[in-house]
Amino acid sequence: MTDSMQTRPDFDAMRHAMVVSQLRTSAVSDPRVIDAMAEIPREGFVPAAQVDVAYRDAPLPLAGGRAINAPLITGRLLTAAGIRPTDRVLLVGAAMGYAAAVLARLAGSVVAVEEDATLAAAARDAIADATVTLVEGPLTAGAPDGAPYDVIIIDGAVESVPDAIVQQLAPGGRLTTGLVDRGVTRLALGRRSEGGFGLVDFADLDCVVLPGFARPKTFQFAR
Repeated sequence: MTDSMQTRPDFDAMRHAMVVSQLRTSAVSDPRVIDAMAEIPREGFVPAAQVDVAYRDAPLPLAGGRAINAPLITGRLLTAAGIRPTDRVLLVGAAMGYAAAVLARLAGSVVAVEEDATLAAAARDAIADATVTLVEGPLTAGAPDGAPYDVIIIDGAVESVPDAIVQQLAPGGRLTTGLVDRGVTRLALGRRSEGGFGLVDFADLDCVVLPGFARPKTFQFAR
């Protein structure tokens, strides 16, 4: 037996441990989400240098200041969204494609947006599912050509959700995201109705911050 075979991580065991110790114990209660995350090989969606820690309960850093959310965060966002098999889903912040691959097991179709060309190329190579369309472009723009969407998942924390993305949500649609508030990140769920759109936070958890979503600065008169 070669040294490489002896030292190869047991990814199946690591994936099982993720489900048991990270997801089931932390309000990831949708059986479909759990089953999908138990099947998708997360190690195939992280940088090669980080495959040994692919299932760690912490963000994994990427180049350019980006990072991949911990499995718990993605699991909570997907659970809160209540994704149905017929739903059209928009994923904002595809990174290397892990959340998109999980969503492909849950939804009818998935459009995943990534603005970093290197990450988008990695996601395109890693995702082998005809129900996922990868769009390379600004995260803040979403993917209007595929709208309206029943569900929008922003897989990271933002200071505010741009109107351009809210407008891509179908009436009655759900949106889950992380929110940045004075240095603290929270997970939130929003719904679009005839009266507008509102977000309600549901968990205080560390979530990676996505670039470009700073809250517009209000004008202040100089004194």
